[in-house]
Amino acid sequence: MTVAVPDPYAGGGPLPDVPGVRVLGLPRLCAGFDEAERLDRKRHLLLHGSLPALTGDQLAAVADAVALRGKGGAGFPFARKLTAVAEAAARRGVRPVVVVNGCEGEPACRKDTVLLCRAPHLVLDGALLAASALGARLVVVGVTKATADNSVREALAERGLGGRRRGRALRAQVVRSPERLVSGEASALIRAAEGGPPVPPGRRARAAESGLGGAPTLLSNAETFAQLAVAARLGPGRYADTGLPGEPGTILLTVSGAVPAATVVEAPSGVPLPYVLQSCGADPAPPGVLIGGYHGAWLDPATAYGTPLSREALAARGGALGAGAVLPLSARTCPLGEALRIARWLAAESAGQCGPCRLGLPSLAGVLADALGGGGQPALEAVREAARGVRGRGACKHPDGSARFVLSALAAFPDDLAAHVLGDGCGRPTAELLPLPPEDAPQTADGGTAEPGAVEIPAERLAVDWTLCEGHGLCAGLLPEAVGLDRDGYPVLSDDVLPGALRARAQRAVRRCPALALRLEKP
Repeated sequence: MTVAVPDPYAGGGPLPDVPGVRVLGLPRLCAGFDEAERLDRKRHLLLHGSLPALTGDQLAAVADAVALRGKGGAGFPFARKLTAVAEAAARRGVRPVVVVNGCEGEPACRKDTVLLCRAPHLVLDGALLAASALGARLVVVGVTKATADNSVREALAERGLGGRRRGRALRAQVVRSPERLVSGEASALIRAAEGGPPVPPGRRARAAESGLGGAPTLLSNAETFAQLAVAARLGPGRYADTGLPGEPGTILLTVSGAVPAATVVEAPSGVPLPYVLQSCGADPAPPGVLIGGYHGAWLDPATAYGTPLSREALAARGGALGAGAVLPLSARTCPLGEALRIARWLAAESAGQCGPCRLGLPSLAGVLADALGGGGQPALEAVREAARGVRGRGACKHPDGSARFVLSALAAFPDDLAAHVLGDGCGRPTAELLPLPPEDAPQTADGGTAEPGAVEIPAERLAVDWTLCEGHGLCAGLLPEAVGLDRDGYPVLSDDVLPGALRARAQRAVRRCPALALRLEKP
């Protein structure tokens, strides 16, 4: 079930930062992409024109009229969020802050990165429009990828904006976090912008009341701000010329998995899912489709074939568009093997700050493996019990999304599930079609002879910055061969040089240390 086999599709490996773009209908967010790889300030203004000046009430009215919701996963109404920030700022007598979340830590999502790399000024238009309406003096853009970082900094320079006001009423800055799933969580981005580690703080708080620096904070993802800029220019009437009456406008999707190449698609809301899949080279009636990414839900073949891509339609089928990732499967792969592979990755992506993440998600992946290995009905019930045990109890939504992903896989593939749980499996290998980040290539640092042409890697060992370590214990779980825990839960390291076989996992443990306390150093 876990053996990779060749497949004609391009899935499995990491997606490019900026994949190809396809437009179904007339482009809005992707307008001009056929003429330029990146729309600089001049091209942007020639294409879209200047922004209108809107008050806070006027901007909220536009967002409400076009039913604009957050495009990062939660789908919260933008007008309500904007109003809540304005009211909190007025009540407290403080300036609010605007934060653009461009941290796409999920391996199957690239739509925000495409916008930040190819149409950064459209995203900034929406953020600056909101900042002006709210009277904010600071705009922060969070990113994880170097390509997006460079593009946004260049766009800010083209506008004469930076971290210092220099006579301007507004300043703007870019915050780059590691490419991890939890980096895109709202509170993790705020914590990173404050100079802390890019992980959730362990408590839930409403950013609209107390966000960055304790100020009321309007935080939404890059596509949401780009949609706001389009709606402000067009007005509600023209904005509703495309899409569904109740959900007007276009949507951005990242289509990967069993397709020849990952593609970002702009399409009118309500477009049939099979049409999108067929346009990207996938089977229009696949054996299953994951909607919403790795915190999303699976659709079985019959449901996927008859589903239009809208909030209402997906909610009626137990799904949600989420962050816009669409991942069809191939009949050549085991769907439950694919789900198990992602469940294990989700467990390793834990911030390590709460029991449901640090202990619950590895346990969920473990009992899922047991059930799919022929564990029978008791093992299957253990999966459901483990999923119930993590939902609603985490410091962020990572446990909830991971549990939803696993449970939806059990519901979407009942025949395959029965074959695995009660027998010897479905007979298909796991083709590893769903994209994941690359693991670090194995490196040798054990004094052995390097292969011809190889670069010798310096010897290194693990070390801990004790001023930062908080005793999460995640390093011991990721690298038990080299890290133990003392009676208080703090790491115990050997002074020995790491063997080459452990080097890749040691680098992974360093990247995922929630407190950024673990490091590699020369002996």
